[in-house]
Amino acid sequence: MSFSGWNSETAISAHGLSKCYQLYPHPKDRLKQFLWPHRWLGARQYYRELWALRDIDLTIRHGEVIGIVGQNGSGKSTLLQLVCGTLTPTQGEVQINGRVAALLELGAGFNPEFTGRENVHMSAAIMGLSATEIAERLEEIIDFSGVRDFIDQPVKTYSSGMFVRLAFSVAISVDPDILVIDEALSVGDGAFARKSFTRIMQMRDAGKTILFCSHSLFQVESLCTRALWIHQGQIVLDGESAQVVTAYQAFLDKNSSDPTLEAPLAPSITLTSERHTISGSAHLDKIKLRTQDIDIDGAPLTSGESSLSVEISFVSDPTLPCPTLAMALQTKEGRIITSAATWEDDFNVHRSADGYGQVCLTLDQLPLLKGEYSVSAYLLCERGLHLYDAAERVATLQIRQKGRLQGYFSIPHRWDNTASESSAPTQN
Repeated sequence: MSFSGWNSETAISAHGLSKCYQLYPHPKDRLKQFLWPHRWLGARQYYRELWALRDIDLTIRHGEVIGIVGQNGSGKSTLLQLVCGTLTPTQGEVQINGRVAALLELGAGFNPEFTGRENVHMSAAIMGLSATEIAERLEEIIDFSGVRDFIDQPVKTYSSGMFVRLAFSVAISVDPDILVIDEALSVGDGAFARKSFTRIMQMRDAGKTILFCSHSLFQVESLCTRALWIHQGQIVLDGESAQVVTAYQAFLDKNSSDPTLEAPLAPSITLTSERHTISGSAHLDKIKLRTQDIDIDGAPLTSGESSLSVEISFVSDPTLPCPTLAMALQTKEGRIITSAATWEDDFNVHRSADGYGQVCLTLDQLPLLKGEYSVSAYLLCERGLHLYDAAERVATLQIRQKGRLQGYFSIPHRWDNTASESSAPTQN
């Protein structure tokens, strides 16, 4: 769409954008509504309205990376589909300045009877590439997908991973001005997930406009400069990503009613059956919890006295940059109350020539107050953005304390008598 007379720096602009769905209780009601539309005097309405989006006003400049957060059914995907043009608005308008590529339902337009090569030609043409452009990029698309040996076979014979990899390769080959991502930041196996993430980061660094919808608040805050929180079809908050993520997380914590599964207490957790290198990726190998150089055996730790050591080992492809690690402590309800990461502390992780590494994080005089907490470990790329592997809530800590303080932490503090003698009350 054209931006006649508009600021050339604007990539996306929406005014009063709304989308309403008509929900019919029974299939036959559709025919009734067609025969007797409710606009006729006295006609009955056979459907109920569901407004997926309501009066959205939004302006996005070229080069912005926008995160979109919200609960399921809030209208996030509807907004992205309106931007991509796969849905038409009920009210209002959205205007786009530039070529759009969407990573929504990857491969949704593939014909299972066509070969991979035929589907590449068809999908790329639908995305706006000319025959010449497709011919120039075909070999690169095939190489990136890693399915060259099967490219002339019908895609109905592909595994789900091959199918998604080919669809992703076509989508990013368009060289778009605007990239729309809906929960598809990492696709395929570990090696391809790393490659796809790297390509998206290259597009971000090249100044492409990116709309990124995800339930991963860590990735939204890490990748995006700005974020939108959508709730019940309306924008609740639009601002700096850390501010929006904090507000949305507080909302989730307040409204969370899901029962939490308790993690077993285990002093040593082996995550893989054998130590081996995965080409193009990395994975966690083992996690061990210790206190005062002794494996935790179920006895509670004492607040302010016990020390906790978390030993994390990993295996990685030695041809890749050395990965980074993070640890999080969570409440029984699942809320992260603190975390530590090697990239934040400028700690250089070392590994052997075959890609094996191990780090130990020590929390001296554990400041946690009484209660039950869980430990999670994460393995990420060298920039602390792409998640290779996660061990969520692999162990539970039981903390006891001597006093009656309330809360999660005992933080360093000091009491002072500030009243001077001159301010003391006069004795009569």
